[in-house]
Amino acid sequence: MIKSKFIKSYLKEKIEGKYDAIVIGSGIGGMSTAGFLAKDGKKVLVLERHYTPGGFSHVYMRKGYEFDVGVHYIGETHDVNSQISKIFRYLTDDAIEWAEMGDVYDRMVFGNDIYEFVRGKEQFAAKMKTYFPAAEDQVSIDKYVELIEKAQVPIVIYFSEKTLPKFLRYFFSNLMRKKGLLYNKPALEVLQNITTNKKLIAVLLGQYGDYGMQPSVGSFMMHATLVNHYMNGGKYPIGGSTKLFDGIAPTVLNAGGDIFVNAEVQEIIIENNKAVGVRLTDGKEIRAKKVISNAGVYNTYTKLIDQNLAEQMGIKSEMEKITPSVGHFCLYIGLRHSVSELKLNKANYWIFPDHYDHDKSIEAFRNDPESELPVAYISFPSAKDPDWERRYPDRSTIEIITMAPYEWFEKWEKTDWMKRGDDYEQLKEKMSQRLMEALFKYEPQLRDKIDFYELSTPLSTRHFVGNQYGELYGVNHDMARFEQTFLRPHTPFKNLFLTGQDIVSCGVAGAVTSGMITAVVVLNKNLMMRLKNKKVEEAK
Repeated sequence: MIKSKFIKSYLKEKIEGKYDAIVIGSGIGGMSTAGFLAKDGKKVLVLERHYTPGGFSHVYMRKGYEFDVGVHYIGETHDVNSQISKIFRYLTDDAIEWAEMGDVYDRMVFGNDIYEFVRGKEQFAAKMKTYFPAAEDQVSIDKYVELIEKAQVPIVIYFSEKTLPKFLRYFFSNLMRKKGLLYNKPALEVLQNITTNKKLIAVLLGQYGDYGMQPSVGSFMMHATLVNHYMNGGKYPIGGSTKLFDGIAPTVLNAGGDIFVNAEVQEIIIENNKAVGVRLTDGKEIRAKKVISNAGVYNTYTKLIDQNLAEQMGIKSEMEKITPSVGHFCLYIGLRHSVSELKLNKANYWIFPDHYDHDKSIEAFRNDPESELPVAYISFPSAKDPDWERRYPDRSTIEIITMAPYEWFEKWEKTDWMKRGDDYEQLKEKMSQRLMEALFKYEPQLRDKIDFYELSTPLSTRHFVGNQYGELYGVNHDMARFEQTFLRPHTPFKNLFLTGQDIVSCGVAGAVTSGMITAVVVLNKNLMMRLKNKKVEEAK
């Protein structure tokens, strides 16, 4: 990780500088916004409530093992001139190196049937056709790939509308949003209009877990964005997910900014409908010309804003139109063996029930936790990172994720971390064993090789990240989410802005894109042109 002397703890040091902007939250959305502002010469203060910076990109150590908590693979970094690649290169001065996951990046598993997702549009279509050789299925596969590509420009236009200043929205917003919202339909419905093959539909929708929405209600806008993001394969940051924060932090610091951990914001100070600073939980007030919240719309509008003001500005009624995304279990596994010895693959597993009906599986599990797991996503971080062996010889890690509705945990929500009681620990142990059995079924050589394991729940996410319901992906990626006009950088209060996955979409790509979009609004400058010029300069 970045040298600790550059990251300050509010428990040990005072915040005394004067800043152009305050960013609440050091996740990728907040850090990318801070990075863009710093590149423009702005002195930025980043405040993080956790004792470790990075949000869902941070890592933690346990029993000699390093675990990432949210970065499992990233797309669009293969092409140096893709937007995601250019943003990272610009913000980090090319500090991040990426490792290829190989030709196969995802494996969809239904019982004994395994379907490999391979990189490259043509290669993906060709591979799918080997699994579905019927003439009508091959036509459907081509239609699907074509539709994914066709949806990209309207979706980009839709998100670009979020940068428009208020006086331009009157002229252009409806047109831009209408074009993007052509694809705001249930993902399952769109696939059913392409093919009647139940198995093909289930396979093509298998990545729904990457945005946390069951196909019957999840928006095809999100699905198309996600599928396109990984169409040319996945990569992993060499050195681990913390390299994302480590790459952007020097940009903020070199511009005179500061990054403080253990610095929880209690309230955004608003005077005369204008944000003028923040108040920390100890009462300390810090003033700045701009305040940017990466705490998510729920936390920002229901916890950090005076609720009388929220009521007056109509925010509460707007919040009723959206819902939080699903919570999750994540099982972190450590093994005292090398990647090569264990024969671990880089490709992820997506393991589903063998009836090829995602919605049926999700509903059954939500209603009965004892029913079959709707999905088990298995990632092998130590296999993806070529620097792992140097840092942790003869050790490996695995992470397994499945959904976990927050309502299952409400009875423990007032308990403290690590002190939630025997019944909570028993629930965790039972789920840990179920997730490990899903792993052993397809990687039997790992049985009896487990040295350490630890399970997180939505309460863990709530404790460390601060999300109200332990939600993993912020606001649900359903149709209602994309119909809202208030999920944008602008807020009803002058000089207060939002950034993060609720502004664009979930994941690293969504968060870093939101960082740029918010910075465009804050600076009122065309940052896309800067990225374009960087490309031209490099071409010379």
